Amino acid sequence: MSDENTTEIRQFLLDSLVEMNYSIDDIDDDTALGPAGADLESLSLAELSVRVEDRFGVRFDDDEAEKLAGMTVGEFVAAVAERRAAAATAGS
Repeated sequence: MSDENTTEIRQFLLDSLVEMNYSIDDIDDDTALGPAGADLESLSLAELSVRVEDRFGVRFDDDEAEKLAGMTVGEFVAAVAERRAAAATAGS
């Protein structure tokens, strides 16, 4: 997984949060996406997932919402990068 890849995903995540009216002032890789950190509610997590799916061609199952809420920004970025790499490998 390249640093360029994770940097792109992280920036997209932060840009999406700003567009969704969340403050990113105190958000770093160790910030949880759910209530203990960025405080994304289930609908916001679903919107973020759809944005990431559309942008990077990865998929999150409906039953993963709770898992996503427990992830940190860094874990989420790594999961997207991993799925993106797997999708690229499967498609080649």
